[in-house]
Amino acid sequence: MRRLLPSQCRRASGAWLGLLPNGGASERKFEEESEEEPECFEIERPRCQKMDWSKIRKLKKMQSRVTFDTMDFIAEEGHFPPKAIQIMQKKPSWRTEDEIQAVCNILQVLDSYRNYAEPLQLLLAKVMRFERFGRRRVIIKKGQKGNSFYFIYLGTVAITNDEDGSSAFLDPHPKLLQKGSCFGETDILHASLRRSTIVCMEETEFLVVDREDFFANKLDQEVQKDAQYRFEFFRKMDLFASWSDEKLWQLVNMSKIERFSYGQLISKDFGESSFIMFISKGSCEVLRLLDLGASPSYHRWVWQHLELIDDRPLKTHLREYSPMERFKEFQIKSYPLQDFSSLKLLHLKKAWGLQGTSFSRKIGTSGDTLPKMLGPKIQSRPVQSIKCAMINTKLGELPKEAAVGAYMKVHTVEQGEILGLHQAFLPEGECDTRPLILMSLGNELIRIRKEIFYELIDNDDEMIKKLLKLNIAFPSDEDMCQKFLQENSWNIFRKDLLRLLVEPRQSPPFPPIRPKKKEIYNPKSVVLDLCSINKMTKPRYPIFMAPQKYLPPLRIVQAIKAPRYKIQELLPQYKSAGVLI
Repeated sequence: MRRLLPSQCRRASGAWLGLLPNGGASERKFEEESEEEPECFEIERPRCQKMDWSKIRKLKKMQSRVTFDTMDFIAEEGHFPPKAIQIMQKKPSWRTEDEIQAVCNILQVLDSYRNYAEPLQLLLAKVMRFERFGRRRVIIKKGQKGNSFYFIYLGTVAITNDEDGSSAFLDPHPKLLQKGSCFGETDILHASLRRSTIVCMEETEFLVVDREDFFANKLDQEVQKDAQYRFEFFRKMDLFASWSDEKLWQLVNMSKIERFSYGQLISKDFGESSFIMFISKGSCEVLRLLDLGASPSYHRWVWQHLELIDDRPLKTHLREYSPMERFKEFQIKSYPLQDFSSLKLLHLKKAWGLQGTSFSRKIGTSGDTLPKMLGPKIQSRPVQSIKCAMINTKLGELPKEAAVGAYMKVHTVEQGEILGLHQAFLPEGECDTRPLILMSLGNELIRIRKEIFYELIDNDDEMIKKLLKLNIAFPSDEDMCQKFLQENSWNIFRKDLLRLLVEPRQSPPFPPIRPKKKEIYNPKSVVLDLCSINKMTKPRYPIFMAPQKYLPPLRIVQAIKAPRYKIQELLPQYKSAGVLI
């Protein structure tokens, strides 16, 4: 075996310096030690080791993985991310596919952007630019030619009819557009003049699409596809069978498609909405926030069930009377008492007459009539007093906790139906002014402003006759309240019966203690428990409150758990769990 001196070994491979720690400092130290004791050492050939190919593949995957730093897309709360602003500062042709897709993902929070088809969304993300303007800045001026259209990412703008937009700051209720809205699309397509002025009410961030980029990247072709889809939908409707293509295209150009996912709110009150909606796909529900406390049926139902509350647990409502109570009940039933109140009133009348006091109040009973029997008036069961906070309503007193509301389904709107015209031609006295909520079940609708639609159907008697047939009569609040109470009673009875017939599951004597998971939703949050209405303990679960117009918020419930008789008392055939006689 060949022998080398340390100095020769050092000169043989200068690349070792990079492998030694401290930049070769240890190598210099080794040189100093070798001068003191020059020794020779052997360098053996490295042995061949077995390669771990699984580790090599793992390293290659890690090196080839595309890194995505989420911090680049984090901005101040609500503001447009700085990394996305840098992308939009590039020319549309310089933006990569990954950058366009990243911008498209960020813009999904905008409802108006999400309503476009996916190919058009990518094209818009390619040509958009970012702008930020301060308060009172006029974005669009009435009468000017439209060269851009805008998406609002942050802030609020107002729509006015003056040129400088100053009326928006004097009007107590201006027309506002907020985050997620867009404006100016129609003007850029048809090169028309602006019909109104748009002014910023606060610092606002916009995503702008210019006319040159719009046509240069063929966005008009995608928009034309959507317009053709709307035209074909309207043409299939019987309502517009008598319209010409030219007039129908006027309707198409003024309309817009909107898409909503399942459970998404479309309108808080579509009766007061300024739009007419045509359901082109899917379906939606009309809901009504029902104030149960304003219903006479609910008042009677609550007090009938509260009479069952006593000092014993809920499962033993029909308590056994004590011997003294049974004796009093026997006295009342056997020997009816007599009402001598008329004699007392007659005596008071004579006494006041002697003192010169006038007594003009009419007395229903005269002295000549026989005394009335108090037997039917006396209740054989003692009345239980309920100690809880009360509120005064139009129908009388009601426990404060029992003043709740519920969302009731009024109507289901299917594909091809129209919303916003069901009361268009009714007299004011016959219109249903109740606020009605529109909730999506996964649908697509075409929206158009009412004033534009009314201009198109002006002097069209045939169209007006067809619209009069669209009138929908929704049920009253009292009918919906009775339906709610019936469904609630059935659901409670079904659960009680199921609990009685199904034998309880045998649990181990010492079940393991498991930590409770933190849940956002608690079933008790939407259940009113009248059984514990006179208890002072506060609930440990959240309570959902719904805002009301001109009224305080109302607690929302889906079910009411009330004091009730045991099923064994109502239905004697159910005597024990799991056994039906």
